[in-house]
Amino acid sequence: MSPISPRAAALSASETLKISALAKEMQLAGKSVISLSAGEPDFKTPDYICEAAIKAIEDGFHGYTVNAGTIELRKAIVEKLKRENYLQYTLDQIIVSNGAKQSIGFAILALSGAGDEVIIPAPYWVSYPEMVRFADATPVIVSTRFEDHYKMTPQQLESAITPKTKVLILCSPSNPTGSCYSRDELAALADVLRKYPDIVVISDEIYEYIVFDAPHVGIGEVAPDLYHRIVVVNGYSKGFAMTGWRLGYLAGPSDVVAAVAKIQSQETSAPSSISQKAGEAAYTHPLDQVFEMRKSFQERRDYLVKALNEIPGLKCFSPGGAFYAFPDVSAYFGGTGKNGEKISTSTDLVMYLLEHAGVAMVPGDAFGEPNGMRLSYATSMENLKESVRRIKEALSGIQK
Repeated sequence: MSPISPRAAALSASETLKISALAKEMQLAGKSVISLSAGEPDFKTPDYICEAAIKAIEDGFHGYTVNAGTIELRKAIVEKLKRENYLQYTLDQIIVSNGAKQSIGFAILALSGAGDEVIIPAPYWVSYPEMVRFADATPVIVSTRFEDHYKMTPQQLESAITPKTKVLILCSPSNPTGSCYSRDELAALADVLRKYPDIVVISDEIYEYIVFDAPHVGIGEVAPDLYHRIVVVNGYSKGFAMTGWRLGYLAGPSDVVAAVAKIQSQETSAPSSISQKAGEAAYTHPLDQVFEMRKSFQERRDYLVKALNEIPGLKCFSPGGAFYAFPDVSAYFGGTGKNGEKISTSTDLVMYLLEHAGVAMVPGDAFGEPNGMRLSYATSMENLKESVRRIKEALSGIQK
């Protein structure tokens, strides 16, 4: 008999990490592979953040911190949320974690369980449904449309709500589509939520600083009357190019934060003391370097979207944020590749392009949208141009 628990055995591995690992294996084998699969900025962490971490090391700030995170960092987070998001929190409403991913997972564990339902618009970040299943709750997937830039409508939200609904997960800017909900769109969703006072919203705002066409807005800012049932999750990985520092946080009602704190106290305790000092510096310095990175992402977005739309059979809207393009690739389904490969799904197409173009991407199947494919433009313009050239050439070899 296997020693693995049914809960662990039922959990799926991250498709994003699987594709990234496969690309690295091919590179190690000597093949030319450009990876557009990972959601990781290709910039270095800003100098002032690194300097704060070095100082913390030199000062001997090496021990455990309190479970919820240092008072200094939580104060910096409270001030940031007030200054930039118009949200008022106290220290007991903030918990710092080993990345926003951990905050989301622990929030789901704290808010849902067996018999509960969690609404997740699709395309979704690959981990949301698995986190819900790991909590013994049921993910309720709401399929959105390309024509709506893959944003859930109020009608779709209302249709998905049942007496078992406990949580709604919103991600804006979105991974994997880059779509951003507007103020009016969030207000319309809030109108629906007001009818159902027991539903808590987890607002994943990790890509907050990477927006191009309009300022970032969260549902808490739009609907302050829902404040008592909104959990804001954010972190440092994307906007500050700090993926390896593993630092995120959750802000919300004090009872939710207390429940998450209990889980965290037993599972991991607080994140690295050094990373917390780095995070403190991130929120207490000007954002000039963050905005420079954003400018580069916008230039890449503009190039990539135009180039993808020039490839026959592909259609791609311009994402308002994050660093992903998510084109509809369904025109190639039913085709046959250069070596007789049958292209029936986005996964088939991604594997074909990895083999024949040497470009790694993530299939829409992994995100609950079978017609799409995610390309990360968190890489150099040189890599993007070469990737487009390879993709175009490989797709021309598919016969319908």
